[in-house]
Amino acid sequence: MTTPIPQEAVNLIPAYAEIAVLIGASAILLIDMFLTKAQRSITYVLSLLTLLVCAGISFSDLSTGATTYTFHGMFVADPMANLLKLFTYLTVGMTLVYSRQYASDRDMLSGNLGGEFYVLALFAMLGQLIMISASSLLSIYLGVELMSLSLYALVAMRRDNVRATEAAMKYFVLGALASGFLLYGMSMLYGATGTLDIREISAAVGRGTINPTILIFGLVFLVAGLAFKLGAVPFHMWVPDVYDGSPTAVTLLLGGAPKIATFAICVRLLVEGLLPMAFHWQQMLLVLAVMSLAIGNLTAIAQTNIKRMLAYSTIAQIGFVLLGLLAGVAGTSSRTGMDAAYSSAMYYVITYVLTTVGTFGTLMLLSRAGFDADNLVDFKGLSKRNPWFALVMTVLLFSLAGVPPMMGFAAKFAVLNSVLATGQLWLTIFAVMFSLIGAFYYLRVIKTMWFDEPTDSTEIVAPADMKLVLSLNGAAILLLGAMPGPLLATCLSVMHATLAI
Repeated sequence: MTTPIPQEAVNLIPAYAEIAVLIGASAILLIDMFLTKAQRSITYVLSLLTLLVCAGISFSDLSTGATTYTFHGMFVADPMANLLKLFTYLTVGMTLVYSRQYASDRDMLSGNLGGEFYVLALFAMLGQLIMISASSLLSIYLGVELMSLSLYALVAMRRDNVRATEAAMKYFVLGALASGFLLYGMSMLYGATGTLDIREISAAVGRGTINPTILIFGLVFLVAGLAFKLGAVPFHMWVPDVYDGSPTAVTLLLGGAPKIATFAICVRLLVEGLLPMAFHWQQMLLVLAVMSLAIGNLTAIAQTNIKRMLAYSTIAQIGFVLLGLLAGVAGTSSRTGMDAAYSSAMYYVITYVLTTVGTFGTLMLLSRAGFDADNLVDFKGLSKRNPWFALVMTVLLFSLAGVPPMMGFAAKFAVLNSVLATGQLWLTIFAVMFSLIGAFYYLRVIKTMWFDEPTDSTEIVAPADMKLVLSLNGAAILLLGAMPGPLLATCLSVMHATLAI
């Protein structure tokens, strides 16, 4: 008679935040079945409470500074994961606040299951949290697919809208292609190393006994899949069409928190897993960054649709994130330089997301039932209609342009400083030049708001919570730009602690 081998108990504590999201989203889905449209605010409040509980859990984990693995090494709760999760909750929470009136006006919250907007947003966020904490190729792909499937459904939520349906089809087809690229690259890595664990992959690659051709082949597909998810050139074609065709509330869910999660898996795969192959993926990121900066900024100039302009702006901003990632290994082996480069990229992602959330929030502030404020002419004379929110939008656009003392300037300066530290003066000058070119289309919107006569005299009506959060959003961008030190130091600290393991 054989004695059964006892199975190691799985430690669920590092995944408490994800468990809380899952329980909260499932409970909200059930409760919402018994609510009328007039009671939909209950679903909204429960969603925000779920985010608040999760934020408390992640903040507690971050304050300990510990790194814990669970689920047989497939899931990690480390300082980087906990900090990025906090900003993910903040981003999704702000998105829900900005979106409530907009979604209600467009009957996205009507019917017996109108709360599906909130539920799908929470499930998409659950996928993002899994991506952020993934330490295995399997858990990365699980998180990517959970996020993507939820976002596909959100884009297609307005089934009676032709543009939304078209955007959903484009996003689904190209998103599936990106997932295929990512999965094929992962399969090549697994075939070469014989493991799904990112730490073991790093050790196997570092030994130098694996055929480099197989590794490079897999790496190409991995980088292509990540570039699709980030929206970097030349894998950017879905971004302007999907941003423009989706309801603005869903566009914000696409352009905000998913960028934080994708940045996290870039660090997990490229830095933690494939740092011995840095020479190869550094060259790939260099090409992606240069093309994204050039094409994103130049194409945005020709746009009169604000959502398409912000889509191309996103492509250009992703170029800066890639610069920070490649600067961590380009021309330097200094541990301090690597930590500074990766932390600058993290800071840039956080800056971009907080600023973008506010700009799309302003679009929804100006929108009303039957009308979407997504063209340049819709911003004419905003300063005369509502000077305060014209000022908030000005702060946000200045930040995107990198004008001091906004948060965007501190982020660009940190990334460019890291690139310059690697000795790549030409790349630094190139990035600065295209930032100056990109400033034109942001300043054009500011000029339209402050110096053109309004063509619409309709009163701007929005819920008090939306106005309050949007005001705080603008104030935070200004305050964090004037005093960037604490957040930059936090990013540096968590990146050092994470990569030291």
